[in-house]
Amino acid sequence: MSISPTRTTTHQYAALAGTVILSAVLGVWAYFLPQAFFDHFPIVLGEWVSTDGPFNEHLVRDHGAMYLALGAAGVYGLVRPSLPVYRVLGIVWSVFGVLHFAYHVGHLDHLGPVEATAQLIALVVALGLGIAMLIPGRRQR
Repeated sequence: MSISPTRTTTHQYAALAGTVILSAVLGVWAYFLPQAFFDHFPIVLGEWVSTDGPFNEHLVRDHGAMYLALGAAGVYGLVRPSLPVYRVLGIVWSVFGVLHFAYHVGHLDHLGPVEATAQLIALVVALGLGIAMLIPGRRQR
């Protein structure tokens, strides 16, 4: 087996689809319902945002807009799959994922142990999606 330099793979497509879903949910919620996002995100695993400082509508809406922009780029990648597009999206999601994780790993004191663990797992999963888009596929000889 050798690495395919030009073709995207099923795992890359699935990772990109995961980021599009993640972007849509977080982006729509944060941008269009910023107070609800602030007060209740992520609902089932506690409330991670409201326990970390006062509400700032501008900041929450910007966060939502960023996710919507990432999602729009991801939709393009799903419709027009190409290795360069997946590499760029993988780099973008990986850089964001590393920086997002780095911030949160140092700011867990406002969360209980279950919420802190769940938050770090969620951030690692999001980072993993970005990395998965960077992993090239293999082709049969």
